[in-house]
Amino acid sequence: MIVPRGAPPHVDLHSHSTASDGAVSPAVAVQRAHSAGVSALALTDHDTIAGVAEAEVAAAELGMRLVVGAELSAHDGEREIHLLALHIRLRDVIESALARFRAQRSERAREIVGLLQKQGLDVTFESVLAEAAGGAVGRPHVARAMIAAGAVRDHREAFDRYLAAGKPAFVDKAYFAIGDAIELVHQAGGLAVFAHPGADGTLERVERLRELGLDGLEVLHPGHSSEDTRRVGALVEHFGMVRSGGSDWHGAAEGARTLGAMKVPLAWLEEQDALLASRDVISTN
Repeated sequence: MIVPRGAPPHVDLHSHSTASDGAVSPAVAVQRAHSAGVSALALTDHDTIAGVAEAEVAAAELGMRLVVGAELSAHDGEREIHLLALHIRLRDVIESALARFRAQRSERAREIVGLLQKQGLDVTFESVLAEAAGGAVGRPHVARAMIAAGAVRDHREAFDRYLAAGKPAFVDKAYFAIGDAIELVHQAGGLAVFAHPGADGTLERVERLRELGLDGLEVLHPGHSSEDTRRVGALVEHFGMVRSGGSDWHGAAEGARTLGAMKVPLAWLEEQDALLASRDVISTN
């Protein structure tokens, strides 16, 4: 991608690598972001920060900023909610909690494989772990193992026939309660941002989450309609929160989910920095 001269600087605060369910390594993710003209990238793998160290080395070599992050799975009542943990500074705090969480997800994958085998599919837990390549294990890795075994044609068939909710091999995953997730992010020195709220980003829900300590909303996301973006942006202003945005990139080569495609303003990252700085001042007084 050729970035036009004079183009305003932009960032991408939502991306994934092979540390979870992305298609490329953390270093390659950084390199591709840099090629796309992204001045700062947040690596936000699902329930892990395992890819951050590698990404930081690559970012330093390119003179690019790397924001330490993760995407946490949480429950708000009966509904699933994803929370972006951005600007993690106390890594040991969040990693110890996430390690226990990943162990639960690994056991979930083992249970899913057992159900698939009962359906007559030749899929093994070892093949799923091989697809995860040391990253946090999730259903996409099970789907890849199924494809490699010739059990299904593609990811869509894997989920539609076996892995989606209500299907024969569905097993619900472990979640944080949303209040606990927000508290964990704060304990790790970071900002808690509601990821891709979409139609779920209602006034009532955001107000309740704000009372639990939510810091911001992901305004720009490829899954948002123009109405979603307008409404979520208005809620940020109403509650005095910070804005965020990103491509939610997992390896796509084209379309709205490519790195930098959302053109998130650098000013939004600066707003986040300012909020963190203000808290640091308060904590030292």
